[in-house]
Amino acid sequence: MEHIRDEEADRHRFDEFVEVIARLRAPDGCPWDREQTHRSIAKNMVEEAYEAVHAIETEDIAGLREELGDVLLQVVLQSQIAADAGEFSIGDVVAGIIDKIVRRHPHVFGEDSTGTAHEVHKRWDQIKRDEKAAKGTGLLDDVPHGMPALMLAQTISRKAVAAGFEWESLDGVIDKLHEEVAELAQTEPGSDEAADEIGDILFTVVNLARKQGIDAETALRGTCDKFRRRWRRMEEQAAAVGSELAALPLDEKESLWRIAKEGERGR
Repeated sequence: MEHIRDEEADRHRFDEFVEVIARLRAPDGCPWDREQTHRSIAKNMVEEAYEAVHAIETEDIAGLREELGDVLLQVVLQSQIAADAGEFSIGDVVAGIIDKIVRRHPHVFGEDSTGTAHEVHKRWDQIKRDEKAAKGTGLLDDVPHGMPALMLAQTISRKAVAAGFEWESLDGVIDKLHEEVAELAQTEPGSDEAADEIGDILFTVVNLARKQGIDAETALRGTCDKFRRRWRRMEEQAAAVGSELAALPLDEKESLWRIAKEGERGR
C-alpha cells in the first residue's frame, strides 16, 4: 500500500512527540527521565545511531523506521534536558540546522549555479572552512575525539584533502603504505614505537580507501562479517565430525578455513 505523506499531520505528530517527552520530564513525570542529564545518556545517542546504520546495511526498512525513532528520541530528550536547564529548546535546534542547510546550499537557496555533485561537495567544504575561519577555530578543532578510530581518521583525512593536502595519485598512497610497513619492521615488537608505526599504517590504509571512494569503516565491518561467517562454517564442519574447532591443530583449522572460503566463493 502506497504511503501518502500528510505534511500537516507530520508536523502535528512531531509537536505531539515533543510534548510527550516534556511530560516525561515534568515534576510529576517519569523518575528515570527526570534524573537524566546530557552526559548520562550521551552513549545512547551513539548506540541508537549504530542500530540505525545496522538496519540500513541489512536493508531492514521496518527496523530502520523504528531505529530512526529511537535516534529522534535522543535528539528530543537531549533538547528537553537543555530546555529544562534554560540552555536551548528543540525549536533552537531546528532553527539552527535550517539556517545551516540553507547557508551551505547557495546553489539551491541562493544565486549560485548548480554544478556536479563533486563541485557541490567542494563548495560545502569551502563554506564550512569559511565559517570556522570566522569563528577563529582551526580546521580540525571540532572533529570529535569520541568517534570510532576509523571514522575519526576518515574525517580528519577528508578535511585535510578539502584544504588541498592530498597525494597526487593512488600510487603515492600505496608507496606511503610500503614506507610505513618498512618503518614498522625496524621497531621492537610491542614497543611504543611499534604502536606509533601501526597507527601510521592504519591511517595510511584509511587514505588508501578514501582515495578510491571506499568507506573504510564499512569495508572493515564487511570483512569482520565475512570472517564471522567463515568461522561459523568452520565450527559447523568440525562439529560434523565430532570435534571442537578450538581443539583442532592449526593445520586442520587452516584446512577448514580454506573449505569455508571456497564454499563462500562457490555460492
